Amino acid sequence: MQHADRSAMLGTMAMKRLVPKVSIPIMISMLVQALYNVVDSIFVSRFDPNGLTSVSLAFPFQMLMIALSVGMGTGVNSLLSRKLGARRPEEARKAAWNGILIEVAGSLIFVILGVTAAGALMKLVVSDNLQNADTILRTGVDYLSIVMTWSTGLFLSIVFERMLQSTGNTMLSMVTQLVGAVTNIVLDPIMIFGLLGCPRMGVAGAAIATVIGQWASAVVGLILNQKKNPELLLRLKDFAVSLPLIRDIVAVGLPSTVMQAIGSVMNMGMNAILSGFAQSNAALNVMAVYFKLQSFIFMPVFGLSNGIIAIVGYNFGARNRERIYSCIRVALTWALVIMLVGMLIFMIFPGQLMAIFESDAEPELTSQMSRIGVVAFRAIATSFPMAAVGIVLSTVFQAVGKGVYSMILSICRQLAILLPSAWLLARLTGDVNAVWWSFLIAETVSLVICLLFYRRCDQKMISVL
Repeated sequence: MQHADRSAMLGTMAMKRLVPKVSIPIMISMLVQALYNVVDSIFVSRFDPNGLTSVSLAFPFQMLMIALSVGMGTGVNSLLSRKLGARRPEEARKAAWNGILIEVAGSLIFVILGVTAAGALMKLVVSDNLQNADTILRTGVDYLSIVMTWSTGLFLSIVFERMLQSTGNTMLSMVTQLVGAVTNIVLDPIMIFGLLGCPRMGVAGAAIATVIGQWASAVVGLILNQKKNPELLLRLKDFAVSLPLIRDIVAVGLPSTVMQAIGSVMNMGMNAILSGFAQSNAALNVMAVYFKLQSFIFMPVFGLSNGIIAIVGYNFGARNRERIYSCIRVALTWALVIMLVGMLIFMIFPGQLMAIFESDAEPELTSQMSRIGVVAFRAIATSFPMAAVGIVLSTVFQAVGKGVYSMILSICRQLAILLPSAWLLARLTGDVNAVWWSFLIAETVSLVICLLFYRRCDQKMISVL
């Protein structure tokens, strides 16, 4: 296959081959991303359990950076795939430049916040009820200021990765992710514990390792795009600010960003609810550990969804209805299998999963985390299969330009239903273990809404092709 015709496979290859061919490299790269997130937390928890709490409380703000970069990257991916599917390569190259411009502008927001407001942001989430609150605040500020101030590497790595994905070049996209992840994993213990002559930097070392990994991914992503992705070769003569292209990217990217950002708000809301219990430190750490571990299940499904954005977007642009339906069927099968396996793991081995993060430094805190974690993991895992369907169909909405449907679903799943349910369960029962069932309630209601949206989208946009 000629490089210039690579994207054509999105409209011709058999779907049972195409979906795994496009998605599996992204799934692998996201699994590695999940691995280094978990490794990061394991090293921090072994260095100091309070460090895990500080990083957990800083995480919602870090999620906002990821939300904007990935959200706008989704807009870029969707637009590029549609332009390529409609045989408009020149417009696709111009769209890529405008996507880079949007990502750089977005990163500057967080650079400014990192320099001026990291302390103020951490004070919003560090409760006086927490044990060792002063230490948690100080280390949280160290971590957050570093990852925000140097966040441009994250934004650039995402846009180059999505440019590769939009042409079906997911193997090279995987390479960019692997470079960042492996760099982070190698540097984490060196910088946290002060190995090989490096100063012992603790939580700040984890932040520096993360930033270096992101910049390494960005550099490799640019090189691979220029050398191996001729359909979207960046040339200065193609650069021109285009408001119509920016609007097209933002039309999909903004709802996707809101979807991602809602996760940050949800995290802060759940932290606030859990902070009201006597075992608040343990409950907050369980929540953090859960989100780290569940990424091993959810990240492959998100990788699958990133792959099918290009497939559905291309075939929607080419007006090929049957291939869209076929892609949805194959993707739903993959997603359900992954989530069912994940549900079984969380239900059968919750104690073993929590033990990964045990520390001898705070035996009482570790014991509380283990007791709460077993109940939490089993309760939340019951919602996994429903989440699989919701994620795949939400991706279809994004691919055909209806990102607002996905945004509404995320608001329902993570804000409008989840947080009120968690708050009510906490107030009515006074038992921290009851709070975890709010995830099942939220996924059940959201699935019903999702199916109604899909029916509407199918009748008005897909079936008429």
